[in-house]
Amino acid sequence: MNTPTLLNNRYKLLGVLGGGGFGETFLAEDTQMPSGRRCVIKQLKPVVDNPQVYQLVQDRFQREAAILEELGDGSNQIPKLYAYFIENGQFYLVQEYIEGYTLTQIVQQQGLMSETSVKDILINILPILNYVHSKRMVHRDIKPDNILIRSFDGKPVLIDFGAVKETMGTVVTPSGNSSRSIVIGTPGYMPMEQTAGRPVFASDIYSLGLTAIYLLTGKIPQQLATDPATGEILWRPYALNVSPSLAMVLDKAIQQSPRDRYLNARDMLAALQSGSTPVAPTVPVFQNPVHTVPPPGQYVQQPPTINNQQPTINNQPQVAYPQSTTSPNPFGLGTWQQAVILGSVIGVFIVGGWWMMEILRNNSSEQNQSVTRISPSPIASTSPSVTPSTNSQAISISTPERNVIPDSPTPIITSSAETTPIVLPPTNASISQTAAVELLKNWITAKREIFAPPYRTDIGEQLLTGKAYRDNIKKTDDPDLCLADGGKEEECLSSVDWLQRNNAYYNYGVQSLDAVKNFKASGDQATIEVEITEERTLIKDGKADPTNTSFDTLLVRYSLEFTNGQVKIADYKTVRTLRKS
Repeated sequence: MNTPTLLNNRYKLLGVLGGGGFGETFLAEDTQMPSGRRCVIKQLKPVVDNPQVYQLVQDRFQREAAILEELGDGSNQIPKLYAYFIENGQFYLVQEYIEGYTLTQIVQQQGLMSETSVKDILINILPILNYVHSKRMVHRDIKPDNILIRSFDGKPVLIDFGAVKETMGTVVTPSGNSSRSIVIGTPGYMPMEQTAGRPVFASDIYSLGLTAIYLLTGKIPQQLATDPATGEILWRPYALNVSPSLAMVLDKAIQQSPRDRYLNARDMLAALQSGSTPVAPTVPVFQNPVHTVPPPGQYVQQPPTINNQQPTINNQPQVAYPQSTTSPNPFGLGTWQQAVILGSVIGVFIVGGWWMMEILRNNSSEQNQSVTRISPSPIASTSPSVTPSTNSQAISISTPERNVIPDSPTPIITSSAETTPIVLPPTNASISQTAAVELLKNWITAKREIFAPPYRTDIGEQLLTGKAYRDNIKKTDDPDLCLADGGKEEECLSSVDWLQRNNAYYNYGVQSLDAVKNFKASGDQATIEVEITEERTLIKDGKADPTNTSFDTLLVRYSLEFTNGQVKIADYKTVRTLRKS
């Protein structure tokens, strides 16, 4: 049967998002809303065409729709149910359209995720799963395809619940009893009890554990071997750099027996949050060098001392204490007089030592003034409060030799990494060459997260100002109104706006800052010319655009400004192309 282009005399179909044995999923426009709000419409088909079964399916469909409405209203990380209806014997759900990318798409486009990113996703999704279970519902189909990372805030959203699909599988047995004839779930991600048609809450824990393993290894469950003696899934050889604490949590989540797993999402969340600090892997992992920095709002912790003793300071005067003897006192002083004199001598040494330490501490503070702790711009979020990590980190700036930038490998980017702006104390020359170079390195690295899902515009706000900010992040407060008023795309849309509207993103390969060619600073402004090698490809509608693919070395001139205590990029332009590949 052909699907009409207008459903329920209201929803205009714009395209097909997916399909399967139960029906199809469409992107639609609500013509009865002033905004023409976009929505997702799921078309569901009963597996048998039987009047008796049809009535049962209809009753169950209404009950399951009511549960979906309750779930969507109770969490902003579950799509809201706008409506449901029956038309021409077909069942339809109208749900909120979530702009974003599935975990599968992100791994395919950007590669494996870091441990930090995976933990952030788990810590974000487990409270939602706990909420679902509190409604006595098992999701039944948790997998990378059914978790979306929402574009505007980077939060995971749980989609495609299996209960309604199961309703479509209702049949009537020869004895006249109703039965659900199909097992809902995805092979590999389903545990044994779910395959047998008896899912429990821990079944979702199993599926979520394998989803996390996919993010870390790129391996779907069918590609992972099992121990023939125990049935244990052997995934660790593909993720040697994962910390033991996270590995143990995932191992417990994917145990064969439900009783050996976490019994609920709350227990798994507690295990993740109480895990020990990751230790270095025993097998070397080759990646970019990482600068050790203190956590936000804290100082670097010193190594612990033994038996609560203070560490010895080499440049502190050493005090030689008089040794007691049994020889007679040549001066005829009494014991109490000796004690007073001895105490005075010791006091002089202690005061002198304290005075010298204060001088050293003050000198050290003056030398380290250039290291400043900062806080990033706030990121709008809604409950649950945990979002992919936005750690603010202080960067220790070391001055390299003039106009020489050491070679570095291709940067390794994780979705949780927060690029920290350079903060300097105001001086006669507000922007140093070192600060300028660090800013550009941060910008080059951040492109992978700004111009691809999850489109981290908050990072752009920290690095850009003026024309650079308008061109890349935000040209106008309301792009739709700008376009409706006759504005051209180049006048209304920033680069991020255009990418999101056109289902597009940039995929970056090699990125390196090769050399500084020129640097000038005056007051709160500076200009720097650098050689940059960059490989990028525009991906649109899932396909590479050959007309927008490049691997070039460019001479680029950046205009920088020191504003509100931060060095930011105000504008930039390519001076010339040095090499094309």
